[in-house]
Amino acid sequence: MLTPDFLKANFDRGLPYDAYVATGSADQQARWRAAHDAIALDDAQRSLIASFTRRLHVLVSSGTWCGDCVVQVPMIAHAAAANPRSIHLRVFDRDAHAEFAQRVRICGGLRVPTVVFANEDFDFLTLHGDKSIARLRALAKKSLGASCEVPGAPQAADEKSASVQDWVTEFERAHLIARLSAKLRERHGD
Repeated sequence: MLTPDFLKANFDRGLPYDAYVATGSADQQARWRAAHDAIALDDAQRSLIASFTRRLHVLVSSGTWCGDCVVQVPMIAHAAAANPRSIHLRVFDRDAHAEFAQRVRICGGLRVPTVVFANEDFDFLTLHGDKSIARLRALAKKSLGASCEVPGAPQAADEKSASVQDWVTEFERAHLIARLSAKLRERHGD
């Protein structure tokens, strides 16, 4: 169970995005920087996230070695950076935080990236993981047909922009759950 105490303890052990990336090898760090530099939120996405009023704690179980993480986690970092007042992001290595990874298994496996959204009290809001829907669709198209993607193949621009939007939508979903919470609306008088 993802209790507030469990989520807070894991959040406190997590690292800010840049510090997490710095835990990888030089080659891994270069891939993460390149992926991060290739991502941008559009004006509407930035404006939406900047409008969030509820505090979100975002916990990301990842691996600096993971190809999907190097594609997806920079998108998550960009979304979080669009509202640092309200969005607090921590990233940690799946293997070093095995207890957390075990509690957020997807399809019976230790998938990464796995993202847990919690409110200001570290109450669980939502879990999203493995890949965005755009990434899953692209992989299914490539893997379930006659050919398979070569590991490390570049992500198509339309898939990348769709994946960024998928993550922005997940942030919005988590924020709206927190924003509509009766407990928090009473607390904040709104």
